[in-house]
Amino acid sequence: MKLYLMRHGPAEAQAASGLDGDRGLTPSGRERVRAVAKSLVESGEAPIHFVTSPLVRAVQTAEIVALIARSDGEANAVEVRRELSPDGHALAWIPTLAAQGRKRVMLVGHEPDMSSLASALLGHPFGQGFDKAMVVGLHLPLDAPNAQLRFVLDPHALKAR
Repeated sequence: MKLYLMRHGPAEAQAASGLDGDRGLTPSGRERVRAVAKSLVESGEAPIHFVTSPLVRAVQTAEIVALIARSDGEANAVEVRRELSPDGHALAWIPTLAAQGRKRVMLVGHEPDMSSLASALLGHPFGQGFDKAMVVGLHLPLDAPNAQLRFVLDPHALKAR
């Protein structure tokens, strides 16, 4: 299974409700997520399945990538799971994805959870935190205990093009 770990895009400092979970993406955050999504599509790495934290900024990130990943302009469904909430238990839930036969799955979440998840899947420290809208591509082989790192998509590198 190809697994894409993505941190949500840049979000507003405070939501009108005052609740952290209600903070949405900023306009520049939306643009950064769009650029990352387009880069994934252009490199043949468009995810098919999208699973996200229930926090607004993560849901918005997943929805943008899902829309851009579809060639017909109709967004793929985005599944919301509490396991991807801050301090959730995503690692214990990942085998369920593989058992369902999913092939190209994007998980959208938060820091430090995404870097901890990458480290746990790789079997060694990932070595860096996830910047906002960063994507790490992994391969989870059925017959090996650890994932293999395929790529790191740094959103700041896209600006240099």
